[in-house]
Amino acid sequence: PEFVTSSQDVVVPGREALCLTLRRLAYPNRWCDLERVFGRHSSVMSSVTSQVLQHISQTFGHLLTNCNNHEWLSPARMMEFASAVHNKGGPLPNCWGFIDGTARPICRPKRNQKAYFSGHKRMHVVKYQSIMCPNGIVCQLDGPYPGRRHDAGILRDSGLYSKLERLVGNQDLVIYGDPAYPLRPLLLKPYGGSSLTPTQQAINFGMSRVRQAVEWGFGKVVAEFAFLDFKKNQKLLRQQVAQMYKVGTILCNCHTAIYGSQVTSYFNLDPPSLQEYLRPVAA
Repeated sequence: PEFVTSSQDVVVPGREALCLTLRRLAYPNRWCDLERVFGRHSSVMSSVTSQVLQHISQTFGHLLTNCNNHEWLSPARMMEFASAVHNKGGPLPNCWGFIDGTARPICRPKRNQKAYFSGHKRMHVVKYQSIMCPNGIVCQLDGPYPGRRHDAGILRDSGLYSKLERLVGNQDLVIYGDPAYPLRPLLLKPYGGSSLTPTQQAINFGMSRVRQAVEWGFGKVVAEFAFLDFKKNQKLLRQQVAQMYKVGTILCNCHTAIYGSQVTSYFNLDPPSLQEYLRPVAA
């Protein structure tokens, strides 16, 4: 918006409000530390930032909720992605994206501690599931889910597979995930077992190399917005933890659209323009 009015009735220009939000997410400073930077009272900055986060979430949240909401993600573009993955050494000729889950550490919650405790991570976490495209864009992000949830259960509850069926249609295209996911016609994973053939081992090795792109995508979000990686400030009952992470992902996609990323360089693909990314598919 052109102007944002805080709960203290202080009117802040929209560009300054966005800068406040970006600075807040960029590093885990206290609000009082930013008073000298922006010349605003901490309560005003806190209120304005909350409103900007809500505005971005309400206006552009659809860009993460459904991979079908992207006009640029056409069958032709997905075939281009599959060719780029294959040219980079991926044995599968029809893999257009990668699915993975990430566990973000949080403070120990006062309620439902057991549900959010991850035995694998040995800490309390919230989980998200995403699809990373080879052009560096996270085209869908589901969550948050309690830390004890398994990736296969998250996939089922998210309804992602039905969205993939609609997106792909009758095209011979798949996404690739780790062994935690169930094997489906549109979702492939590494061969399992202890007696793999040399061909199966080669396929697993080749796909594991190109699948690292999804890890780079997760890493970029917390690299650009270190506040999201500061466990002591990730408090479920006091802050909109999931909203901040999703807004951070949207802003990270915007950064990729403007400047590119490690993923785009690796696969030698151009991301959509900022205008193209922010424009939803026609209803």
